[in-house]
Amino acid sequence: MTTRKWIFLPALLLAGTYFLPGPIAEDGIAAEEQTVDLVPGPQQWRCIWTTDPSTTALISWNTTVPGKQHRVHYRQLLEAEEQTPLISKAERDGKYSGRGLDLYYHHVKLSDLQPDATYEVVMESDGRRSPALKFKTAPSEDRPLAVIFGADSRSGLKERRQMNAMLARMLAESQQEGRTPIIAFAHGGDYVLNGTDLPQWSQWMTDHELTTTADGLMLPIIPARGNHDHGPLFNEIFGFPPKDKDYYAIDVGPQIRWITLNSETSVAGDQSKWLDKELAASRPKYRWIVPQYHRPAFPAVKVPGRALVHWVPLFEKHDVDLVCEGDGHNIKRTPPIRNNVIDPTGVVYIGEGGLGVGQRAPKMDRWYLRPPEAKAGEGHHVQLLSFDAESITYRVVLLDEGDGSKIFDEHHFAVRAPKKDEK
Repeated sequence: MTTRKWIFLPALLLAGTYFLPGPIAEDGIAAEEQTVDLVPGPQQWRCIWTTDPSTTALISWNTTVPGKQHRVHYRQLLEAEEQTPLISKAERDGKYSGRGLDLYYHHVKLSDLQPDATYEVVMESDGRRSPALKFKTAPSEDRPLAVIFGADSRSGLKERRQMNAMLARMLAESQQEGRTPIIAFAHGGDYVLNGTDLPQWSQWMTDHELTTTADGLMLPIIPARGNHDHGPLFNEIFGFPPKDKDYYAIDVGPQIRWITLNSETSVAGDQSKWLDKELAASRPKYRWIVPQYHRPAFPAVKVPGRALVHWVPLFEKHDVDLVCEGDGHNIKRTPPIRNNVIDPTGVVYIGEGGLGVGQRAPKMDRWYLRPPEAKAGEGHHVQLLSFDAESITYRVVLLDEGDGSKIFDEHHFAVRAPKKDEK
């Protein structure tokens, strides 16, 4: 019989009021009506990974009415009888900075968790409780796992919701015996059209609940900032300190280093120095190194971002395995690139965002998009990255309103041969 270990964390809140729906307009396209109807109590929940996800998780939610006590109940799902109640306070809570809506955030950092474990959580605000939800911590043992990468959910509300529902189905199916489990969703930025518009963020957070499976399993998010995500709300929503620069690195498995960069601040200077140091330390230790950020170095539609000058040389210097980019609103997989030419020892760049936003046709005359070495196209999609000891299996999963989903592209990236000085 499965028993559970209950743990209890309180969080204090300021005051909040209610939400008035409003429209979103995007790039001259007719405005889409928001459908958020917030009520008192915990809602718009997120499980966020920005520190060691094998032992920590940030559980976040919002409220709209005044309150005095806000807390999280959580318990590990165990096979043996064990109960050790713990109490901890919220890491951060307060009123969102945006206008047009009074809404309050709460962030509870759960620490000292067990790796590769399932936890049940219930968020409580002055006696009002969320549904019982679950999340899983990252493994500490080296085993196959998968991460979903996607970007640009900022508009196309119908398509965004369909994509989120597809993510929930993919997450549920991956938990079946014999499947490679999906453990996280890396978002490459551009969640909303206007990063200072709180009603737009509120809509995004409500829609994000659709990534939760029917049995309450949440999909942890690894967030990157996009060019539309300007302003303080990004840090408030994802629990970063107010002036944080939003670049960081975490282990999504003992052999996978996931590096999140911020293309919306200075990409040179401190960030490049940090990246060089991070890659130098990580390359000898990890089988797989995967950076993510928003503005592409090798774009399929737009002009190259500053990453081309400041980060690409570091990616090549340290032989990263795969780079995830957003912003272009299309699908791309480049050939391996080194020194601006196709090179089998080079770095592959994938992207460029299809979580709801309208899609664009890639410019197929660009040398790094030409088949058969590359593949590009358009359509709402995510990239599913499955990691094991031998390879990364890369699949582009399209949203298909007819039969659920289909594969647009599939490719395998083998483990890099160690350099002579690493043997």
